This record gives sequence, structure tokens and C-alpha cells, in this order.
Amino acid sequence: MALPSLPPHVAVNFITNPAIKGREDKFITLQIAIEPIVKSWRKSLFAHEWIKPDGTLKSAEELSDSNRAKRLRVEDRLRKGEALECPVLGLGVTDDVEIGSGRDILLTLADHKISVIEVHIPKSHERDFHSFLR
Repeated sequence: MALPSLPPHVAVNFITNPAIKGREDKFITLQIAIEPIVKSWRKSLFAHEWIKPDGTLKSAEELSDSNRAKRLRVEDRLRKGEALECPVLGLGVTDDVEIGSGRDILLTLADHKISVIEVHIPKSHERDFHSFLR
């Protein structure tokens, strides 16, 4: 089954993620390059849900029903011009990127070749994310 694609050059607008509500002072919002974030996140215990063993992102058809539904909701919101919540990122115990909230948003945008997005990270991780800035 072919799934509808996004129009080329879709505009992405971001809003504050409700996951940081009440703790906004502990986070900063940055513009980051998606590709190195996904590359780092591939080592996550949850990466297999969205990434194939060869390191490429799964197509919508290859995702579980639950994750496919999440991806389709993100794509629908993009088509409608709705703002998306900034993903919330941090570093795991192995110093690789972990996606605390907004995994569906970040990975859907990555699969659609969006190269730079806004994310929230803990202020304490700012130095560690320097190489991902754009």
C-alpha cells in the first residue's frame, strides 16, 4: 500500500513541547542537524522500532501499526500546516543521543529529508550538543 507523501519544501513550525511544562527554565531550544542525531540515536535500545539493521530509517510500511499511525499523524499535521512539538533530546549513559519525547516527529522529518529542526535539550547538555548545532 503506497502512503501519501508530503509536498516538496513543506514548512515546519515548532512549538514548546508540553513534556517540559513547568521546567522550561531547565531547557534550551536549539536548531540541530537531524542526520547526526539519528546516527547517534541508532545505538538506542528503541532504535530498532524505527531504524533497520543497516542503519536506514524504516519506511512507513515497515513500521509497526502503532508507529505507522504516529508517523501518519505527524505527516497529516504537516500537510495542514500545524505546528509540531519540539522533540526533547538528551544524552544516554553511553553519551549517545536519546529522544525523550517527539521521536515520531524527529524521525518522520528525517525520513522526509528535513535537515534541520528545533529541539529542546537540558541546559546541562548544551556543550555536549555543540557538534549537532546548525
